[in-house]
Amino acid sequence: MIRASFGKTTAGRLLIGAGVLALLVPAIAGCEAGENAPTLEFHPASAGAQTVFNGIRITNAFVLGAPSGSTVPSGSSASLFLSLYNGSANADKLLSASAAGAATSVALSGSTVTLPVNSAVNLTGPQPSVVLNSLTKPLTGGSYVPVTLDFQHAGSVTLQVPVEAQSYDFSTYSAPASPAPTAAATSTQSAAVSPSTPSATATK
Repeated sequence: MIRASFGKTTAGRLLIGAGVLALLVPAIAGCEAGENAPTLEFHPASAGAQTVFNGIRITNAFVLGAPSGSTVPSGSSASLFLSLYNGSANADKLLSASAAGAATSVALSGSTVTLPVNSAVNLTGPQPSVVLNSLTKPLTGGSYVPVTLDFQHAGSVTLQVPVEAQSYDFSTYSAPASPAPTAAATSTQSAAVSPSTPSATATK
């Protein structure tokens, strides 16, 4: 009886072990699929517009909007971020940028951006190097802005650049600094509110 009980127990354990092994085999086979297994592939998050134009690779181009649920009002400024890589045989230069229908002008830090051969220039912040000035319409996250980049040798290319809300992954990026009031404007305002300033009609 003892032997028979032992035999049944051993048989049961073998059956259980075989069942567990049957469950593990597909998992092991999946792990042995190598680094190309679909579940092991790394899929980087893509942000912004990108293109390759006459040897210039433009990536991660986006306009920074206001925090979620709000808009950047018309008349104000907005930051533009992007990366540039010159894969052509000659050095190039980003001469200017524009955003027709979205901003009156686009300012480049340093006026132009030099692009050496086989080199990357990252205008990725967190402080903006490219600023859209005097917006002609409010900007809301999820919308798009047509941005034209004018290169010295590559020529001009226009991208539909997304507006990303200043939230989550984009919360560390900075909006353009507010312009300080000019000295002339400050003096005029002070003169207007000063009660001791004589008027031209008071003098005889």
